[in-house]
Parts: sequence; C-alpha cells; structure tokens
Amino acid sequence: MAETTLKAVAAKMAKLDITLLSTHTSRGQLSTRPMSNNGDVEYDGNSYYFTYEGSRTVRDIAENPHVSLGFHGPDYLFVSVVGNATLIRQRATLEKHWLPELKRWFKDGIDTPGIVLVRVQAKRIKFWHGDEEGELVL
Repeated sequence: MAETTLKAVAAKMAKLDITLLSTHTSRGQLSTRPMSNNGDVEYDGNSYYFTYEGSRTVRDIAENPHVSLGFHGPDYLFVSVVGNATLIRQRATLEKHWLPELKRWFKDGIDTPGIVLVRVQAKRIKFWHGDEEGELVL
C-alpha cells in the first residue's frame, strides 16, 4: 500500500459527509452508527460529530477512546480512519463547529441540554479509490 499525504487524503474526503463511527462497548463488542460531518471543515486529521451526553457513543468513548470511521464516496472511494476520540463540552469549541443544519437534531443549538462534541483524531488512514490505494500514519 503506497504512502500518501494528509492533503491528498483531505482532497478525496472533501465531499464525504456520512461516516460509520465504530466504538467498543463495555462488553467488548463493536457498536457502529452513522454520523454526519455536515461539511464542517477541510479535513486535517480531526473529525467532529455532535451527539447527546446520554448516548451509547459517549458511554463507549468514555470507557475506551479507540474508534474507527468508515467513509464511502463516488467512484469506488472507501476511507478507513483509526484514531482516538475525545468528548468536548466547552461552549467555545461547540460554537466553532456548529452549523445551522444541525438544528434538525439539536433544536436549541449548542444550548440543547446534554449536547456533546466528539472529536476523532486520526492515527492511521487507509483509502481505496478504484485501482489506487494508500495509507497514512499520523
């Protein structure tokens, strides 16, 4: 698998919104759910997802921060990200990553009770795009 750059991977991921976020449960199982990037920012190795404090996502990450993300895009693009998740509750950071489209799930915006931001910091990224594939270790 060829090495690549973060800039090259970010260009491939630019239009990808939905990911499958996998966490480890307290019973050692994997739990996967769809999450939306909402076109947040140009990818720099960090991904951000809003969720609720009482969610399984938050419980799993609090116990084991090792997660993976799976993306699928046009032209047979697949991206796998392995990294560490952090739970963020600071208002300034929530504001920085907030987008109006999120009101669909969080009706009071960043004032929604129990809102939490999950940051996934990539440690390893692999991609497959048609006949091309690459890997990046951060």
